[in-house]
Amino acid sequence: MWRQLACRRLPSSRLLIPKPSPCTRYASRRFISQKISPHSGGYTTSKRVFTISIAFLAGLSIYFFLEDPIPRVVRSSLSSRHFVPSLVLSTEDSGPNSKLLKLAVPQCLIPPTNPGPIWSVYIKDDDIQVERAYTPLTGIDDRGHMTFWIRRYPNGEVGRWLHAKRPGDKVELRGPLTTWPWKENTWDEVVMISGGTGITPFIQLFNTVISKSNESSNTQFTLLHSSRTPEELPPTALLDPLLEYSAENPEKFKLHFFVDKETSSKRAASISQLNHLNTGRITDDVLQRFLKLKSEQPSWWSKIWYRSRLQGETERKILFLVCGPEPMIAAIAGPYGRNFSQGPIGGTLGRMGYSSNQVYKL
Repeated sequence: MWRQLACRRLPSSRLLIPKPSPCTRYASRRFISQKISPHSGGYTTSKRVFTISIAFLAGLSIYFFLEDPIPRVVRSSLSSRHFVPSLVLSTEDSGPNSKLLKLAVPQCLIPPTNPGPIWSVYIKDDDIQVERAYTPLTGIDDRGHMTFWIRRYPNGEVGRWLHAKRPGDKVELRGPLTTWPWKENTWDEVVMISGGTGITPFIQLFNTVISKSNESSNTQFTLLHSSRTPEELPPTALLDPLLEYSAENPEKFKLHFFVDKETSSKRAASISQLNHLNTGRITDDVLQRFLKLKSEQPSWWSKIWYRSRLQGETERKILFLVCGPEPMIAAIAGPYGRNFSQGPIGGTLGRMGYSSNQVYKL
């Protein structure tokens, strides 16, 4: 604040330096002409005043005319090291306690390079200074627009705060942060298992990789998504591209939805007609059946046959990506480790014999 006031009073083209008084000029001439004896006992009062004045004016000049050592956020691109302002363009209800939220950052802040197929940004709640990571569904376009599917949870501070935003409001975010890197033709099959809004990284992967894969790509993708009711499934705007691509490319992309219980709503009837909706949770039997890993031999040696078949399946270079609520992740792949590290593989995939090289928790 003081620097701004000083800049207003002092034009940048000149610096008003007070004219030295006759006493000061006399002291200066005396200081130059007089030879100080090493045994003189130090400076006189006038010499001290002159030295302090010169030092003060030199420091004042450096402070006003040199560049500010603190980097200015408005001049740098979107970064994970600092927050930048973004504008709420639109909000749209998409189901019980969920919204589609579109944000925009200034074009000058758009990252110069693509951060990867799965990445997120942190959005900060200014009221309580808490941040949470959210995944842009289609990444960021040339205009700096990003769309998020955000659910409001009872204990989710940032989610409730974002649900109260209206077009024209401003929010601060930082990123991008790479969630998972992708390398072409590394895996024969990628199985994505999600619950709730945990599907958002896989929708981003679909928009950036799966839907744009060429004929030379040999990777097969399978998405298994679970919600409590049909009403809580992703909105139609997100589901339709997945369903259309799966119908046209069944050998590249397989899609299956699960709900804990069916309802009599219009949404449930429309989804059931697509033959993609299953009732029940994603359990051991479900994974084995949809991934074709379960043995149908009823004899006593079926366990030995199943084990040899599982070993053959692991040689297929299969990768499981799991994202969703922590209880679901723990049931499918084991809980997170300390500080949300990967931790050991457990749950369904652990019992099926898959290792940490084949399972990644988003």
